Amino acid sequence: MRIGELSRRTSVSTRLLRYYEEQGLLVPERLPNGYREYAEDAPMIVAQIRGLLDAGLSTDVIRELLPCAEGKRPRLTGCPELRDILRQSLERMQSRIDALTHNRDALLRYLEAAETVASAQG
Repeated sequence: MRIGELSRRTSVSTRLLRYYEEQGLLVPERLPNGYREYAEDAPMIVAQIRGLLDAGLSTDVIRELLPCAEGKRPRLTGCPELRDILRQSLERMQSRIDALTHNRDALLRYLEAAETVASAQG
């Protein structure tokens, strides 16, 4: 199938499909006329990519995980290094959450101090 049909079947823009291709996540065959020809399982692969992106994984991590993906959801099986990759991704995500929590708490303290000053003046 061509990129337009894949886009219609997956509700993913052609621009985003090309990005997935650039990232090595989706690999179409190139026809002699330069058109992309996607395999019949391409809609499932796009669904897998979308699901993994929704889980907060980067395209670099997804590139490593896709060979382990089965089904649209996807269910990840068959790769011994899979748990390590997921654990590392989770640790990086938790570090970002911790940093954001720290930032939020600092902003709340500044806001509380500003409100205290405003009510004392007003």
